[in-house]
Amino acid sequence: MDRVSKMQNVWNRYKIAIIAAAVFLVVLASTLFVVPETKQGVIVRTGEPHAIVNMFDPADPYGQTGAGFWWRIPFVDRVQMVERRVLDLDMDNQQVLTSDQQRLRVNAYARFRIIQPVTMVERAGDENRLRTQLSPILTSVLRQELGRRTFASLLTAERGDAMTNIRDTLDAQAREYGAQIIDVRIKAADLPEGTPLDAAFTRMISDRQEQAETIRAQGRKNAQIIRAEADANAANTYADAYGKDPEFYDFYRAMESYRQTFINGQGASSLVLDGENEYFNQFRGD
Repeated sequence: MDRVSKMQNVWNRYKIAIIAAAVFLVVLASTLFVVPETKQGVIVRTGEPHAIVNMFDPADPYGQTGAGFWWRIPFVDRVQMVERRVLDLDMDNQQVLTSDQQRLRVNAYARFRIIQPVTMVERAGDENRLRTQLSPILTSVLRQELGRRTFASLLTAERGDAMTNIRDTLDAQAREYGAQIIDVRIKAADLPEGTPLDAAFTRMISDRQEQAETIRAQGRKNAQIIRAEADANAANTYADAYGKDPEFYDFYRAMESYRQTFINGQGASSLVLDGENEYFNQFRGD
């Protein structure tokens, strides 16, 4: 009972001070707030953005960005936390028609960061609504860009150019919402299963066969040109040789004739000639 009496006496004596201290602590707790490193704090006063705490700046070193304790006017200011880290925007299973009339099932994603939190709060509200705003823009930009290209081009280095164009176009529109597009990538671009896929494969095989036949025809043409030039050069060489030494030329032509008749013919040819025939002059040493 003595302890209760003492506490009662303390309360009666310091009641006003205790109540004042409690009110002070409540007001202090309502005044101070904490902004972590991963967030940007937007102080909203009477419904309008008033100040930004820990705003993203790539030049600020980690740990020295302005995060920590900050103050506000109790019951007047409201603090909205905005993500400071890189965010993802996914686009799954969208149908895209290429310039060669191929319907693709495309999965893509974009990485973005909020660099103007006040603009984002005013025009989008929060990160989820911002994604809702950017998603149809990404879909539209991707369809427009891929619609100008063939399916085969997406399998080459040209795909990188398409991604750069998509990123730049999307970034220009995302800036209106206070966001910066860092990167855009296609996770998958596949033909639908079934008839379209089979038809595409058949068309690709036909195209490759046509290209192969074109290459073979060009090769045959080049071979004929090379042989014709070689024959012409040989004829010129023979003519020059005949002009310089007719006897050697006759000897050479006779040897070629004997080779074609007796060697390449493999004994399948029969000749019945007079021994004095000119064909055998080289055998007789004439």
